[in-house]
Amino acid sequence: MLLSVKKLAKYAPLLCIPLLFAQCQPKVEWPEESIDTKPGSRWWWMGNAVDETNLTKNMEAYADAGIGSLEITPIYGIQGNDSNEVDFLSDRWMELYNHTQKEGKRLGINIDMNTGTGWPFGGPEVTVEDAAGRLLIKEYSLSTGKQLKDEIIPDDEKQQETAVLSRLMAYSEAGECLNLTDKVENKKLNWTAPNGNWKLIALFEGHTFQKVKRAAPGGQGLVLNHFSKDGVERYLDRFTKAFTKSNATPPKYFFNDSYEVYRADWTPGLLEAFEKMHGYKLEEYLPWFLSEEHNDTTARIISDYRETFSSMLVNNFTIPWTEWAHSLNSKTRNQAHGSPGNLIDIYAAVDVPECEGFGLSNFDIKGLRKDSMTRHNFSDLSMLKYASSAAHISGKQYTSSETFTWLTEHFRTSFSQCKPDLDLMYVSGVNHVYFHGTTYSPEDATWPGWKFYASVDMSPTNPLWRDAQPFFKYISRVQSFMQMGQPDNDFLVYLPVYDMWHNEEGRLLMFDIHAMKERAPEFISVVNSISKAGYDMDYISDNFVNSTTVKNGSLVTEGGASYKALIVPAANKMPVETLQNLLKLASEGAQIIFLENYPDDVPGFGKLKERRDNFNSLISELPATDFTKTISTTFKKGKIITGVDFEKTLDETGVVAEEFKKKADLQFIRRKNNNGHHYFISALKHQDTDTWIALQEPASTVVFFDPMTGKIGKAMTKEENGQTKVRIQLKSGESIILRTYNSPVNCENWPYIVESGEPYLINNNWKVYFKESIPAITDTFTLPTLIPWTKLNVPEAKENMGVAVYSTTFTINKDEDTEWILDLGDVRETARVKINGQEVQTLWSVPYLVSVGEYIKHGLNSIEVEVTGLPANHVASIDRQGIEWRIFKEINFVDLNYKKTGYANWETMPAGLNSQVKLIPIKYSK
Repeated sequence: MLLSVKKLAKYAPLLCIPLLFAQCQPKVEWPEESIDTKPGSRWWWMGNAVDETNLTKNMEAYADAGIGSLEITPIYGIQGNDSNEVDFLSDRWMELYNHTQKEGKRLGINIDMNTGTGWPFGGPEVTVEDAAGRLLIKEYSLSTGKQLKDEIIPDDEKQQETAVLSRLMAYSEAGECLNLTDKVENKKLNWTAPNGNWKLIALFEGHTFQKVKRAAPGGQGLVLNHFSKDGVERYLDRFTKAFTKSNATPPKYFFNDSYEVYRADWTPGLLEAFEKMHGYKLEEYLPWFLSEEHNDTTARIISDYRETFSSMLVNNFTIPWTEWAHSLNSKTRNQAHGSPGNLIDIYAAVDVPECEGFGLSNFDIKGLRKDSMTRHNFSDLSMLKYASSAAHISGKQYTSSETFTWLTEHFRTSFSQCKPDLDLMYVSGVNHVYFHGTTYSPEDATWPGWKFYASVDMSPTNPLWRDAQPFFKYISRVQSFMQMGQPDNDFLVYLPVYDMWHNEEGRLLMFDIHAMKERAPEFISVVNSISKAGYDMDYISDNFVNSTTVKNGSLVTEGGASYKALIVPAANKMPVETLQNLLKLASEGAQIIFLENYPDDVPGFGKLKERRDNFNSLISELPATDFTKTISTTFKKGKIITGVDFEKTLDETGVVAEEFKKKADLQFIRRKNNNGHHYFISALKHQDTDTWIALQEPASTVVFFDPMTGKIGKAMTKEENGQTKVRIQLKSGESIILRTYNSPVNCENWPYIVESGEPYLINNNWKVYFKESIPAITDTFTLPTLIPWTKLNVPEAKENMGVAVYSTTFTINKDEDTEWILDLGDVRETARVKINGQEVQTLWSVPYLVSVGEYIKHGLNSIEVEVTGLPANHVASIDRQGIEWRIFKEINFVDLNYKKTGYANWETMPAGLNSQVKLIPIKYSK
């Protein structure tokens, strides 16, 4: 007799008996890959000179390699190609955009687009009134009974045509302040100075006159005033009309590049917004606001000014832009860095926060070649986490990244050099990378095709493209895990933005990636110390502190992410509302940590005495403490923890530190899922790793997923002192995904490697020929010693761009108990390996190792290695020949230092196999 569904459900727990055990276990498999797990790329349309045929051919090549998203960003064009250029958002442009959307749907590629051309937002429709604003000041002096004869105009003649007098204020020696604005007619002041000496300050609303950088046809013009809500609305109306008229499918995401509006330190309406926010008139304090002496009063007024600017950027630009995108059934991706505002709040106001890598990190990974022509990476973990923190605390699924901007000099960047900085993105919380980038290039363009000057070239004209598939597959596998589940960082770290606003000199304060070490050195130190202690964190702003709640002792942010404690890192200035909410959270059961000190004052100038009194009253509620010691004090239902020693203070929370970083110097990030947790782990260090690591949470089973090969296996584990320990074995530069399960699972054991003998050198009778070669090399060469092809005794080899096939045979005694690892050593740059005619794997990153035991037979074996090199030697040869390929308008094609130097003086870079190849006998311990 069959049981009913209800009865079966009732007895389900009892059915997990050995006979049905396998059915009750969770499946061990990779998460499903999708368009969104694939990498995206910024797609440069040079001059908008695109056509349907070449759009299709380009997109087919991208899709075949594994790209899942393309972000259209039009820029300047090609010299002599004006007749093929198309104006941005014109009827023809929208036809081409529609064709792109149609092909994207066919090929499985999401289409995004910049809400403008080049950067930042702006264009021909931006009037001077809607353009980026600038503060202009002119001062006058008057004494008793005198009248001002001068015209009230700015000194800058260019500004005189468009600048608007906002205020004319008079200040006496006795401290009196008068508003004389309504006494100015036709640029003349009708006012006689009363007794005493008077300083007159004229405040003009001027303009930066900044033009859109790298603009495309139809996109040239003034940069938008991001602080004018009406101006932003008028700017976006152009896009609304273009999409409505063409009935075009909106992009998946509208994109905004990093804030690069220069000297835009004013906007109409700022004085009114300032007074509404802070309760006093900024114009009445202009002498302090403009003072070059950075005293406390000046710093407080400027802090208020900076806070006002931050609020206006969020409420007048970021939120309206996002709401507008939603009205078109689209979403927004935004790079907040560089903005004069609180990065957390700006990032959190969009659908997908996006960070940016800029340069190459030096992790000293074993075997990774170094290049003298590199740019230092300004985007370390502390900088990259602003975007992911905002995504996590506001409940956004994705954190994207502008990836591989200016790693090395052009034509010299390998996939192997890309991987460490890619992994850095992942451990920082990124889960959807966009390359910077891919340039549309027509089929008939002479090599190297159309190129954008600031990108690592992710396009079919790059020789490495033939091996892009496994690289992009690695990305998709990692992102399938990074997009699964929910964030699971340990702590919230309060961003002490008011200290930054108070302490930094000057007026306008831009939080750009190149200056963060100067903007927030203490905060960066705290972030690094927390990470070093074995914990991970997200940053939180004052606004999000005020919307955070407590549930079962955990802090739960507005977006639903939960944390075990909130850390206040040596903040001095803190708003009353923030401190009040911290105490409220502690009283409701949260753990609040104050490192080094309690805040000692409120920020800003408005209602200072009233706010100070309230602040001091709240501070008096905090437990008396000695910060030189680690002290935990019960505070109603929660705790207040104080101290200076990071490890001791954080340990007092009861949160178990992860050992990956602390014990093995492995970078990691953890997420939670329905059946446990999963980690992305990367060995961004010189040393290899083979050790036991204790996990924060106990696990029934631990499984490794290798994103490089797709292999899955159950890890070695053991229980010690109530903790699950897992054996981690990683070579320098390798990465792995670790997933824990709360119940047993069924899968093969992970193969741990033990070297079992001396390496077997494959160093005799190698031959090499060129499968692809520019210039052509048709001979086959016998190599007494294995060498890179650039050392062959033919002139063409030194300037060659192509693919060389290295081959030889070897005899080996195959023992049933012995497996083999093939070690290609120093490969320049990608290698397709075949043994005995069977394809093994394409290697594109250090370490260039692959398990080959199943392909080797007893006796005579053959090996082929197809090596693809960089185009650097060939482009240097072209420059030496005087062949002109830099055919681009505006900035054209510059080097890392933005200089128009060529590559004719480059020394030959090794290409091919650049070291010994060996077989390493191993045994697997499972």
